[in-house]
Amino acid sequence: MSKLISKWNYPTTVRFGAGRIKELPEVLAATGIKRPLFVTDPGLAKLPVVASTLQILDDAKVPYGVFSEVRPNPVESNLTAGIAVFKKGKHDGVIAFGGGSALDLGKLIAFQAGQTRPVWDFEDVDDWWTRANSDAIAPIIAVPTTAGTGSEVGRAGVITNEATHTKKVIFHPKLLPAIVIADPELSVGMPGFITAGTGMDALAHCLEAYCAPGYHPMADGIAVEGVRLVFENLPKAYANGKDLVARAHMMSAAAMGATAFQKGLGAIHSLSHPVGALYDTHHGMTNAVFMPYVLAFNRDSIEERIGRLAAYCGIKGGFDGFAKAIIKLRKELKVPHALPGLIKGLDMDKKRKALIADMAVVDPTAGGNPVKLTKKAALTLLENAIAGTV
Repeated sequence: MSKLISKWNYPTTVRFGAGRIKELPEVLAATGIKRPLFVTDPGLAKLPVVASTLQILDDAKVPYGVFSEVRPNPVESNLTAGIAVFKKGKHDGVIAFGGGSALDLGKLIAFQAGQTRPVWDFEDVDDWWTRANSDAIAPIIAVPTTAGTGSEVGRAGVITNEATHTKKVIFHPKLLPAIVIADPELSVGMPGFITAGTGMDALAHCLEAYCAPGYHPMADGIAVEGVRLVFENLPKAYANGKDLVARAHMMSAAAMGATAFQKGLGAIHSLSHPVGALYDTHHGMTNAVFMPYVLAFNRDSIEERIGRLAAYCGIKGGFDGFAKAIIKLRKELKVPHALPGLIKGLDMDKKRKALIADMAVVDPTAGGNPVKLTKKAALTLLENAIAGTV
């Protein structure tokens, strides 16, 4: 029993269901936000889903500002610009609206606007979060429009350091949104590529959390059901973007993945992070490319666990059957089998490969891999992902 010691956390209030975006003014009132900054990405900002949401605020006579300078992999300059808008508009809270990038940056604007130290001082290392002035953190309302990162129920935000080209995870308990509106109707307009990429991100979260070492049976249970929901519903949502039931289940799976990965992530993410930072690839799609290679690498440590997971998901053949199911799912979603299919004109020399391996082994997610990720192992996995050799 001496090993059965752990610390568990669970997320925030979620108003889940189609049409619940109409409750946004009520949610703002419940959190005491009177002058929100609406943070979204530039693509969404031009779409009717944002216009209709802002109309809800207009009808309720809620004064607000809009910030949409968010890159697919947010960088510090995006954060700096957002903070300037937040302060100039005298905003007292944030509505983070969109996919993982907008959610992460919106959360970080609310967090960092009142701090006096650089954002890098709050990286998810040891207890660095205690350096922050908790009283200066503005409340956050999260409204996901994709089903992937689960950032809406997370206590962290990911941002790229432009100087070092490294993704950093910024952590603080108050980065957890006060209330989430999870309305699957908002995800109906997602393009197929984004549906596939974000859905595979949710799967990566659930799968790596389940495989991470340590004792967290609640996270394991959530992760297992999240994997099942993805296998059953992601192909449906991809084939028919208007399938509201599939969209709803995928939105649940995304939140479940982010809830479960407090247990840990692994080499899928630790390799995906440097590739995304250096090549600006879609995070979820990058995870999807690396997934089968990392699964094979970890086999000796997870074979029995994956066998149980496969059985629960109705997949025959134990580990091998599950691995084949991952490949089949990727094909259905048109996920590139290897990195050259994701990164056009990829020509990665030895120096760049070594850099990615170095970045991978020090990434905070590397420690959650069930097999120790050495530089040699990271290089092998990278080579496999380039060659397409599982």
